[in-house]
Amino acid sequence: MKFKEYELVKILKNTQEDIKIGDIGVIIMVFDNPNEAYEVEIVNDEGNVYAQGTFLPDELELLESVQWRAGNR
Repeated sequence: MKFKEYELVKILKNTQEDIKIGDIGVIIMVFDNPNEAYEVEIVNDEGNVYAQGTFLPDELELLESVQWRAGNR
């Protein structure tokens, strides 16, 4: 797996009308079968989710890894 859940990524490919190159998102699910793919929630500047999509590894760039802890949301 190239990415892990909760990592912050940048979108590298236009895939739908509301998701554009350069948008920022968080990996919420990792798939390895039948192909490696990632479900990503796309967020705005305030951190609110406004879109969701499934991406292949070469359509994403890692920005940072986020470690969630209970009570830290």
